Amino acid sequence: MDFDTFYAYCMAKPGTEETFPFGEQTLVFKVKGKMYALVGLDRTPLTTNLKCDPERALELREQHEEIVAGWHMNKHHWNTVTLDGELSGQLILELIDHSYELVVKSLPKKVRLALTEETQS
Repeated sequence: MDFDTFYAYCMAKPGTEETFPFGEQTLVFKVKGKMYALVGLDRTPLTTNLKCDPERALELREQHEEIVAGWHMNKHHWNTVTLDGELSGQLILELIDHSYELVVKSLPKKVRLALTEETQS
């Protein structure tokens, strides 16, 4: 998956904003102020950190060498995914969705409801 596809997919998610809280080389996608994806813009091949259910994170790491414990993140809840073309685009989109959904579920109910209302507008 290339950067433009990854970027467009993340930005299309409701409530998403792009930020650079760690410097200009690390693009962070947030939903309602909470991170769900980070991209190292200075890395070749491109990598992303995505939040993941801990059990699923371990399974993914065992199944795919392109998925490892989250670099500079809580390794229990985050994976680093290499976007070098070895993983299917469908799997990467699924991992983005999973990360986004985990973060949305952690938001206060009032914020989740507002996000749902934004989506329906």
